[in-house]
Order: sequence, then structure tokens, then C-alpha cells
Amino acid sequence: MDNITPSVAEWLENHTFDELALGQTARLLRTLTQQDIQAFAAVSGDTNPTHLDPQYSPHTRLHGVVGHGMWGGALVSALLGTQFPGPGTIYLEQQLTFLQSVHIGDTLEVLLTVVSKDEVKKRVELDCSATNQHGVRVLQGLARVLAPTQKLRLPRPNLPRLQLLDPEARLRELLSLADGMAPMRCAVVHPCDAGSLSGALDATRHGLMIPLLIGPKEKILAVAREAGLDLADCQILPVPHSHAAAELAADLAATGQVDALMKGSLHTDELIAAVLQRRELRTGRRMSHVFRFDVPLYSKPLLITDAALNIRPSLSEKVDIVQNAIDFARILGVEQPRVAILSAVETVNPNIPSTIEAAALCKMADRGQIKGGVLDGPLAFDNAISAQAAAIKHIESPVSGQADILMVPDLESGNMLAKQLEYLGGATGSGIVLGARVPIALTSRADGPQSRVASALLALLVANHARRPLPREAWGR
Repeated sequence: MDNITPSVAEWLENHTFDELALGQTARLLRTLTQQDIQAFAAVSGDTNPTHLDPQYSPHTRLHGVVGHGMWGGALVSALLGTQFPGPGTIYLEQQLTFLQSVHIGDTLEVLLTVVSKDEVKKRVELDCSATNQHGVRVLQGLARVLAPTQKLRLPRPNLPRLQLLDPEARLRELLSLADGMAPMRCAVVHPCDAGSLSGALDATRHGLMIPLLIGPKEKILAVAREAGLDLADCQILPVPHSHAAAELAADLAATGQVDALMKGSLHTDELIAAVLQRRELRTGRRMSHVFRFDVPLYSKPLLITDAALNIRPSLSEKVDIVQNAIDFARILGVEQPRVAILSAVETVNPNIPSTIEAAALCKMADRGQIKGGVLDGPLAFDNAISAQAAAIKHIESPVSGQADILMVPDLESGNMLAKQLEYLGGATGSGIVLGARVPIALTSRADGPQSRVASALLALLVANHARRPLPREAWGR
């Protein structure tokens, strides 16, 4: 193995006791971010809502979200341990007075000043202070340490990468896309379990929809009573069973009485079959499902298609699937979505049909048969997500590392990928069915409230887009 010499920035060098002088100082600058607050709370376990809850904190004496006081203390510790005196320093005592709160966006200058030295015990006292960008002192104290006596110059340790995902913040950001939009009229099909019923009510409270609950009335009311849900403002259309609920919902959509459908506690096939039976709901496109994921280690939202509806799509069906996803990404604000056509490898292999179809889809995009996006494939998953992985394999691609959409070969691979992102990768997801005259918010029985609200939001964006006709050139075929 080659020996790699670290650069100057990668070294930690201390100040020994003999090198320290009275009045000598060291400084550190740091700006407080929301991620700093969340990381400190996660590590320390201090989840005081004053630091984390933007709904609660404005009503406190601190008037908004503020950083933990000991975050400032941690900056003092960082300066002592890494720079001044640095490696070899032993903390003995720390006194701190917190003078002012620190808000997100505040930049602190932490200053340490040597105020006394004990030659016998090699102890050093340092005045500690932190001042914000307005010149206001927010922290004052005194540190006592054993200063190092041996000169040290050590490589800076490699730390585990800390990546935070705030699902609430991501949901708020997603919901902001619907600001100013009128709620959609939505048929909630057979909401006969607590998850689907509460999801519909949560979406209603967020102003996303006006719900029409379709299903056995007594069963819906019983679920509401058991879950403590208030249905006073909800209209219920009673039908005897889930099949009838799906048929009535499709009829309402076909006649323009609702703008969208939301799946309740019935099987996906039952709802989709009812939609397909109504010619008025057909568009000439294959219906397909799109997952939208916020992935902690990816820089932007990621769409995956089709992982829930089309089991083993043909090449012509894949054309519709990818075009549905491109049009949807554009509704979400991605001007020219980058589409990675996935396979097991990144080269065309006659023994792997998905590689041939990926190449064909890219050529069809070149010829204008698929519009509005940038396609590349076949790409293996690592080459699609990581520009570095693509570079190592000498792949020049306008999509690698920048993919907005991952198009999977079939439902099996897509479903496994989606669930791995959620359960192993910590991703938060939502889903929608496209290709019919109305969008369908599609959720799983295992989905939580946030996923159901997010899925309703996606349906609203599509429904709102359908309300205003676009120029012909803005859409695909």
C-alpha cells in the first residue's frame, strides 16, 4: 500500500506548555445551522422543543428556535482539543455563563486567551468567550487544562460521515409546492382502516383536498370511532364493499366530479381495474406508478418507476412509463429531468434483454419519440447515482451522479430497490399512479401519515396541472 502524506490542512499541531504565553489567543469561527442543532440533539439526547420545534419555540421567552447552550461549549472544547493547546491537552475544569441565545444563522467567533500558567503542575487557565456577528457576547467562561509538554503533529482523524434527514422539514418543503393551489376534490376509495382514513384526514387538514369517502358507511364510522377520528366535515358515499367503492370512484372521476383518487384499504389491482374499465379515463398512455423519495445520501429527490404496477413491461410500454415519469418530474419543477435506464451492467449485452431495451429507449429519445428529458442507459445503479463510480469505469454520461429518475427493468427489481432505500437507506417516500385522466395517490398499508400526505400532495400537483392547459410543445407525446 502506498504511503500518502497528508496536506497541511490534514494535520493537527499542538502548542506545548512552554510555547504558550500569557495573553496569547486563538480563534474559531462557526455559523449555527439547523443541521448543527439536529446533530447535537441526536448525539446528546437533548430534544428540548425549544431547539427543535418551530411551532413551539416562538412562544417561549427566547422567541424562536435557538441552539443548545452547550453547542457553544462544544466549540470551546473543539478549539482546546484541536488547536490551542491542541493534541495532548487534558481538560480539568470548565466554567461557562450563557449570556445570550444563539439563533440559526448566527456566526460565532470563539476566542481563547491564556490568563495564567502554573509552571509546577503545567496547568493553564484560559479565558473563553464567544461573540456573534453583531458584536454581542453570547458566552463567557474560564477553562483549566493540563497543557501538553511534548510537541505533537498528528494526522487529522477521519470521522464517520454524519448525514441527517429531517422528514418534517422535507415534507414542509414538498408541501410548499402547493402554496396558493385550491384543494382537489378527491375520492378516497374504501378507507376502512385507520391508516388510510387518518391519511385522508391529514391531507385535508393540510388543505390539499376535499375528501369524498367511499365505502361501507358503518365500517368507516367504526374505524373512525376506534381511532378517535372526527368525520363531522366529511361526506360519505355508502357502498357495500371495496369493489363497488372502486367502481363508484371511477364513475365520479369519469364524469368530472372528482379531480383525483386515493387508494384506501383495498388491493391496488381492484382500483386500477375499475379505472381501466372507464374509457373516459384513458389517455392512450400505459398507466404507471412513480415513487418519489427523499434519500439522506442523495442531493435531490429521486423518482423510481415502475415499482408497483407494471410487472414485466414491454419496450413500447416502457416508452409510456418513462414519458409519464418525465412529465411528472417537470410538474415537480425539474426543467429537463435526467433519466437513468437501469440494468445489472452498463454495456449492451444480448443475453440481458434490459440492456437492449435501455439502449433502444435512449435512441428513441434521440429521435424524439420520448420528449422532455435526458436519457442514458444501460446504467448499473452505482453508475447512475455516483459520478465517481462512472468515472472509475470510464463512463461519460450526462446522467451519472445527477439522475432525477431511475427507470427499473421490471416491477420485481424496482420494488426491491424502493424498499431497500426506505428500510436500509432511511429514505422517505410517496407514490402516485399516472397515465389516466386523473392522478391516483397510491400508498401501502405500511405507509405512515407523512407518506400518505405527501402522496396526496403529488396528486394535487398533477390535478392542478391538468386544470390549466399547457402549450403542446411542453409535453411529451
